[in-house]
Amino acid sequence: MSEKDIKDIEPSIAKVTEHTKKITIPKMNSWMMISIVLIVILIGSFIYFGTRTTTTSTGLKPEDASVKAVKFVNDNLVQPGTTASYVSTTEFEGLYNVTVSYQGRDVSVYITKDGTNMFLSAPLDITKNLPTAEEQPEQQPTETPKTDKPTVQLYVMAFCPYGIQAESAMKPVVDLLGSKADIKVHFIANVGGTTPDSVQSLHGAPEAQEDLRQVCIMKYYDQKTYWNYLTSINANCSGSYSNNATYDPCWRNAATKSGIDVSKINTCSIGSEGVNLLKADDELSASNGVSGSPTLIINGIVYSGGRTPEAYKTSICNAFTTIPTECSQQLSTTGAAASGGCG
Repeated sequence: MSEKDIKDIEPSIAKVTEHTKKITIPKMNSWMMISIVLIVILIGSFIYFGTRTTTTSTGLKPEDASVKAVKFVNDNLVQPGTTASYVSTTEFEGLYNVTVSYQGRDVSVYITKDGTNMFLSAPLDITKNLPTAEEQPEQQPTETPKTDKPTVQLYVMAFCPYGIQAESAMKPVVDLLGSKADIKVHFIANVGGTTPDSVQSLHGAPEAQEDLRQVCIMKYYDQKTYWNYLTSINANCSGSYSNNATYDPCWRNAATKSGIDVSKINTCSIGSEGVNLLKADDELSASNGVSGSPTLIINGIVYSGGRTPEAYKTSICNAFTTIPTECSQQLSTTGAAASGGCG
């Protein structure tokens, strides 16, 4: 090739070289490479975990959850020789609300959709504050008859959380008024015979046993001793009532610390003596038409106000013919509105 030919094709080579430079992919720096890798990993993670969540969050079908709930109730919560039967299932706040019929009453239990946990009363939404007594709409009070020594009957189920709430609110009133008012706890239970296994209570055999213990304590010990025991088990033991290995030593310890003879109370509660005492409560609650825990009756009138120490004190003090000086003392207004119950 001559020098002239070379000179003739040089412009063409220059044009091709210039065009090649225009389409050359720029070299990526390390940060660009890392960003691309991270994006790929992130997309993969969304795909994996999204698929995983979809397949595991569905839980049990309503019918399967219902079968599991009814089986647990019959295996663990009802009295020997009795059974609860299935009624219906609905959804409630991300749970299954399973209704069963037991001893002529419909009872609701709540089971998680994965079938691993059960609640015996409607769970509370802890993202919201409970309504306080002050937020309740004002109700027209029913006139309570006045007596020299008001009769105050607090009906509960031993392990009903609302009943425990009412007992906690009543304790300062008991401490304040002492024997000037006849304040007693009574239990809502069905006593069908003369032996402890004939006692039926909403929260099962453990609750029936605790009812029997408490009526025996009230028979043999004074008011202060009983309320000390009650306060202790409510604070330390009630949450584990379904686990006898935990609850049994807990109630015994509470009794001992309160100065109660554990052997004496145990003998009373497992025999006919305790059953007869509880049967009296059964008959009293039936005669007053009481079925829900808590129910407070003051001089024969059902109370419907807030569940605070001050609200309880005010209503009881208003039932005195002559109001004692203790009633001038202000108690706590902190508590719950008169809503929620068991039964």
